Amino acid sequence: MLNLIKKEIALCVHPTAFIFLFFAVLVFVPNYPYEVIFFFSCLSIFFCCMMTRENGDIAFSCALPVKKEHIPFAKMLVVFGLQCIILLLVGVIAAIKGAVLPAEQYVNQAGISANLVLVGNGAILLGTFNLIFFPCYFKKPDKIGVPFVIGAIVVFFVIVVFIVLRWVTPLYSTTLNGLNSENTGAKSVALAIGIVIYAVLSAVSCKLSIKNFQRVDL
Repeated sequence: MLNLIKKEIALCVHPTAFIFLFFAVLVFVPNYPYEVIFFFSCLSIFFCCMMTRENGDIAFSCALPVKKEHIPFAKMLVVFGLQCIILLLVGVIAAIKGAVLPAEQYVNQAGISANLVLVGNGAILLGTFNLIFFPCYFKKPDKIGVPFVIGAIVVFFVIVVFIVLRWVTPLYSTTLNGLNSENTGAKSVALAIGIVIYAVLSAVSCKLSIKNFQRVDL
C-alpha cells in the first residue's frame, strides 16, 4: 500500500493539487465567499484523475502485484491527505488573520467569517464531493467529466446554502460568525460536526468506490 501511495504521488498528482493549497490565503480577501477555496481542491482532484487517465495509470496499476481494491484506496488516501492539508491551512491562516486585522475588518459580507466554522463547512463540502465524485469515477475511470460536473454543482449548491444561512439564521449570523475568540465553544462544536461528517462521507465514498472498481473489467 505504501508503494502504491508513493506511485500516486509521483505519477498521478497534478501540480495544481499543490498550487491550490496556497489558495488558503484567499481568506485575507475582504468580502469573499471563503467556501469557494475548497472547490479548488475539488478541481485539483479532477486534474489528477485526468492525469491518471492520460498516463494509462489504472491499467498500469492493475498489472502490478497488488490487490485490485488497493488501487482506488491508495488514490483516495492521497486525496484525503491533500484535503486535510487545505483544511489545516485555512484554519491556521484564518487564525493569523484574526490576530493581525482589526475586528471590523474581519467581518465577511459575502458569507461566514474566516474562523473554525469555515473549516467545518469546508470539511462538509469536501466530504460531499468525495461521496459524489469517487464512486461514479471508479465505475468508469476513463469518464471523468460527468462525475466532476455533478459533484461541482452539488458543492456550489451547498456553498449557496451556507451563504444563505449566514444571513437568515441568528445561529450563523451571530453565534457562529466573527472571531474564534467569540462563542468559541459553539464554533468548536460546529468544527467537530463538520469533521465527523467529512470522515463519514469519505469512508462511505471509499467503500463504494472500491466496490465499484472491483466490477470494472480492464
